[in-house]
Amino acid sequence: MSNKLSGKNVLITAGAQGIGEAITRNFIDSGANVAIHYFSSADTANSLVEYAKNKGVKAVAVSGDLTNEEDALSVVNSSAEELGGLDILINNAGSLVARRLLSEIDSDFWTKVMDINMTSMMFVTKAAEAHLIKNENSSIVNLASLAGRKGGHPGSLVYSTSKGAILTYTRALANELGPKGVRVNAVAPGLILGTSFHNTHTTKESADQTVATIPIKRAGCTEDVARAVAYLGSEYDGFITGATLDINGGVYGC
Repeated sequence: MSNKLSGKNVLITAGAQGIGEAITRNFIDSGANVAIHYFSSADTANSLVEYAKNKGVKAVAVSGDLTNEEDALSVVNSSAEELGGLDILINNAGSLVARRLLSEIDSDFWTKVMDINMTSMMFVTKAAEAHLIKNENSSIVNLASLAGRKGGHPGSLVYSTSKGAILTYTRALANELGPKGVRVNAVAPGLILGTSFHNTHTTKESADQTVATIPIKRAGCTEDVARAVAYLGSEYDGFITGATLDINGGVYGC
């Protein structure tokens, strides 16, 4: 995999926190050049740039609000310009925002969560297409969630709906971009502890209850996801497209 990724140019959205940080480090360790998008994690993004430089690969930190189409376009174009092109796009940005039951959801909250998780992904991918299709083979990996298959825990209705949409988005985009030489896949992580997401939105009691239902009897870690993303990313010249890889310790998610 390292040989396949060496010298490839990769953009990782929200690449400086949680799962995104682990994904970024994995690509750097595999010899890829990285553009690290961030919104509020400037210190981590800059430290990752230094980490990459010490490894002898190119890296740039790029800030922007991906729910704004102009920002998304700027992030993609700046990344491609700094790296000298774009081979792989990792659409990692997303958030639960807050837990709200159906009776507590208003149109503003619905729109906010959908924009963060789904609309931003569309903006970034739309901007990246022109760069990706310049190569003979390119790859996109989208971050979905087990919640998109199972519906999530109470209070995650909008988040789960948006993540379910990503599964369909991935399949549709694979059909559209396949003839242009771009593979499109997704990963659907289950319970991944040690991230700000679960530190904020998941209680220890809830996490313990979930772990008890996982066949291998442990939660996942960010590196579990990063390895899978790197594998799918490296398949820019492979035969896997339109697929979603479940990373959940054996939980039946359908």
